[in-house]
Amino acid sequence: MSTQADAAQADAARLLVRTLEAEGVEYVFGIPGEENIHFVNALTDSSIRYVLVRHEQGAAFMAEIYGRLTGKAGVASATLGPGAINLQLGVADATTNSTPVVAISAQVGLDRIYKESHQIVDLVSLFRPITKWSELAPTAEALPEMVRKAFKTAQTERPGAVYLAIPEDVESAKVAASLKPLPRNVVRPQEPSPAQIARAADVIALARQPIVLAGHGATRDGASQALIHFSEHLGLPVATTFNGKGVFPDDHRNALGAVGFMRHDYVNFGFDEADVLIAVGYELQEFDPIKINPNGDKKIIHIHRSAAEVDDHYPVEVGIQGDISRSLRALADAAHRRFDVNGTGRRIRELMRAELSAGAAETGFPVSPRRVVADIREAMGREDIVLADTGAVKMWMARMYPTYEPNTLLVSNGLSSMGFSVPGAIAAKLARPDRKVLAATGDGAFLMNSQELETAVRENVPITVLIWEDDAYGLIEWKMDLELGRSSHIKFSNPDFVAYAESFGARGYRVTSADELLPTLRKALADDAVSVITVPVDYSHNLQLTDKLGELTDPF
Repeated sequence: MSTQADAAQADAARLLVRTLEAEGVEYVFGIPGEENIHFVNALTDSSIRYVLVRHEQGAAFMAEIYGRLTGKAGVASATLGPGAINLQLGVADATTNSTPVVAISAQVGLDRIYKESHQIVDLVSLFRPITKWSELAPTAEALPEMVRKAFKTAQTERPGAVYLAIPEDVESAKVAASLKPLPRNVVRPQEPSPAQIARAADVIALARQPIVLAGHGATRDGASQALIHFSEHLGLPVATTFNGKGVFPDDHRNALGAVGFMRHDYVNFGFDEADVLIAVGYELQEFDPIKINPNGDKKIIHIHRSAAEVDDHYPVEVGIQGDISRSLRALADAAHRRFDVNGTGRRIRELMRAELSAGAAETGFPVSPRRVVADIREAMGREDIVLADTGAVKMWMARMYPTYEPNTLLVSNGLSSMGFSVPGAIAAKLARPDRKVLAATGDGAFLMNSQELETAVRENVPITVLIWEDDAYGLIEWKMDLELGRSSHIKFSNPDFVAYAESFGARGYRVTSADELLPTLRKALADDAVSVITVPVDYSHNLQLTDKLGELTDPF
């Protein structure tokens, strides 16, 4: 081939990398394979940092948390077959948590994809049910359009994951050097319908006691300040979902706290009294609306960028579809009623503050969950980030941990996947390097992706991991004890977590009394290092809490 012909051609893998750079990608999380070595090699000469992980599931969780914190699609990469399949849990978690992720994997070459062959799996079909879009690149020339579509689809409301398979011979092909990435198009804020604003104002005007429920969508849309203004202007109480924690500060006088616990909690009584529910950025996968509208008789005003899902316990009276902040400000201007939030809201806040204060004073060992929550809150700043893994840890943290800024307590409430917090903490620190990052995890969830400690140490990403140790799957034990009166098949043994952490080059700490926890947290968080703290937790408090709430008929 002539030199002139060589100059007119470029590697498809380098074209793929240029399309990612054009999308503003900063990190690709993944593990290379034989079938995508050209892509990984091209990343080496790019502005993108390739973060080598120890399991593809960790890569997907990292991409998800990066996407959640930045609003830009996180990118996870894997080889074909088993590598791609390992991405699926984090991909499904991202979609069900409305988080933008672009998953890219290799695939066998087009020369053998149509027949039985080594490592051939129909990956596009496997990913289709758990993504917004799943497709295979049929030619190298299609890459600019397909990558642009992937990012546009992932980041458009409602956000989610997409999947793109790159056949081995497509990745290694030559393309015309003139082929370029497509420019990004900017989504403009969508104005709410004036007619729908007027209808919603009429519903509020006739309401006896409205209540606001803020969900994950309000956080994604950056609607925190508009939500505070709306609440103050109308005098309305505001509760959040677990995923929405922080979008309305828990120390605000109108805050009710988070709803979603397994029992009828203090905040649920606020919903019991309400006749109108103003749902702001709420999505049904966050939790079942039957918990706050059991009779399906509340009038619901749905404010979101996307239309509401259909549910018998979520009958929408008025739907306002558009930019959430603009919708809230328009509705605040149109509504002329002012309500008295003080009675119910004040009592709910007092009860939760009393629980947290009582927990801070508990000295028993193993440590009570309330004491762990109180000490974490004391050790973390208002903008610092905690990832509470799925299990009993999530129940205690999401219910009790006060949050003051959006995205400062991250949980998985769409799919409720275990094992996301350690890899997620790495991505959180990369996305927000100026903040302290803590992964709060049960011992069961920790060992599902603990190998990513090596990634954190190697990549020099200082995070702190706090293991709530009880040698069991604590949430399952809790549920079995509640519903069956006994538990079984939930106990296991653990390694020496201090020695385990140190074997990776991390720092390890074991808490041996309740009073050691807070100073150990402070030391670990202050160090520029990867740290693992293990604290034995007394989960006998689980049943004490649910028994207490189960007997509660009137907290006022």
